[in-house]
Amino acid sequence: MNCPTNIEELILTLPSFSNLHTPGTEFYEVSKVMARGEVEKSFLDSTERAKAFGPFGELVFPYHKMGAIDSLNLFDLDELIIFSFYWLNRNRYRRVADIGANIGLHSIILEKCGFEVHSYEPDPQHFEILQKNIKLNHCLKIEAFNSAVSTKLGQAEFIRVLGNTTGSHLAGAKSNPVGQLDKFLVEIKPIAPIIEWANLLKIDAEGHEKEILLATSASDWLNTDAMVEVGNEDNAKNIFEYFNKMGIKLFAQKVNWQLVTDFEQMPISYRDGSLFITSGDKMPW
Repeated sequence: MNCPTNIEELILTLPSFSNLHTPGTEFYEVSKVMARGEVEKSFLDSTERAKAFGPFGELVFPYHKMGAIDSLNLFDLDELIIFSFYWLNRNRYRRVADIGANIGLHSIILEKCGFEVHSYEPDPQHFEILQKNIKLNHCLKIEAFNSAVSTKLGQAEFIRVLGNTTGSHLAGAKSNPVGQLDKFLVEIKPIAPIIEWANLLKIDAEGHEKEILLATSASDWLNTDAMVEVGNEDNAKNIFEYFNKMGIKLFAQKVNWQLVTDFEQMPISYRDGSLFITSGDKMPW
């Protein structure tokens, strides 16, 4: 098998190899190593210089540490697979909600695909960097909100995990978070008007995805799809049962984007890749 040798080739090739996207396949593992090397060459740099980034053109994305994780991890292969999905479907969707936007990479890539983007990030430290990255990339179609997304309007306690701020979350979303923690209130916005506005949701809610998704109805999915990270087994079980009852389809990277017909096919952590939700009959690769 001839694996891609650069980021642009990888982004453009990934849709053709969607049957090999399961973590652990030879294609996946070789592509992961290649992508990491290419990303380190370009984005292990805190300067504000533009770098070529595949079909998306120039990208300004200065290096940031976020505890044990850094901004290079935001370019891991599972994220590049999602970026390739955005690029392939740039004429399918128009409005995208980036729920759990972190420091803005998905939002910027989405805008470079031509989408109108609403970004939601509750951590004020991440949000400040997100706003700066939006400006550095001259993105005019991103509206950013310093808030989390949940079931209703209001405030909620937020837990910042200092050892890995990408794992920060709304209180109760994760059991027994470890390490040094900061706790403070953040604004929350309800999912209902967001899903009504968006054609596509990207949800990386660090364990709160169950509450968000179970607050939706079948009619919400008639014109909206979602790409979701599932945080744990309990969330996976609830999401599987809920959407099966509604007749809404689930497709999982864990099984090379095949239709999920059994709970064992569900992702139960980020290590299993993403889950795609749609009222359509197939995953649009």
